[in-house]
Amino acid sequence: MSIKKVKVGNVNCGADDLFLISGPCVIEDESIMMRTAEKIKEVTERLKIPTIYKASFMKDNRSSVDFYQGPGIDEGLRILEKVKKEFGFPILTDVHYPDQVAATAEVCDVIQIPAYLVMQTTLAVAAGNTGRTINLKHAQFLAPENMSKPVAKIESTGNENILLTERGYAFGYNDLIVDPRSFYHLRETGYPVIFDVTHSIRKYGIPSADPNGGARQYLKTLARAGVASGVDGLFVECHPCPSEALCDAASQLDMSQLEEFLKPLIELHAIEVKYR
Repeated sequence: MSIKKVKVGNVNCGADDLFLISGPCVIEDESIMMRTAEKIKEVTERLKIPTIYKASFMKDNRSSVDFYQGPGIDEGLRILEKVKKEFGFPILTDVHYPDQVAATAEVCDVIQIPAYLVMQTTLAVAAGNTGRTINLKHAQFLAPENMSKPVAKIESTGNENILLTERGYAFGYNDLIVDPRSFYHLRETGYPVIFDVTHSIRKYGIPSADPNGGARQYLKTLARAGVASGVDGLFVECHPCPSEALCDAASQLDMSQLEEFLKPLIELHAIEVKYR
């Protein structure tokens, strides 16, 4: 099936080159955001992999009110704008409410709608109306073929700059399962498909700071399976010291490992494209 090419800054999503979305889960101290951006820039330029920088100014679905939720929209967008100016990355961040959309669109190239909120019509339409690229996360509760419904909500605004991201869906208690058939169904929408590998190893119901809150041993296996299945992009959250991260500490990749993690995936993607 022919896939629409979606251009995000200098990144051609859906082209033959694998692209990357990477950065810390949530915006923390400005120095951490800049250090991470500098390392990602160094690695991705060496590997020649087009990259979008990602971090959330707000995480409104934490399992406890006591957990860190981010710096908020004003400070968060200020830091993301600084990353964009200094390193030249296109920027992606989440929105949770329609009143966050306009300000986010002024700074960010991609507006992401979180998995829990992907069926919220008012939010989807507000995001679509900005004309920015919209990344729709596959909801844990939604059959992958039904992602055509939030896609149609964005399209209703005249916006066809759409990306779809698989991040596993709920099975049993607290486990997330990645079904490769999801990549097929998401691709049937005609838009580029991304695999969010680091969120797919989260263990829900367990605090993210607990080492048991993620299953990093599966990262390589799942990433290779996704790339071999024909995804267009990878979503890999990384951090200078994941064990000290304020969100998803058990699942983010240590940024010092990013280059070796990506190398075989880039090679595998090239083979998949050749025999597609």
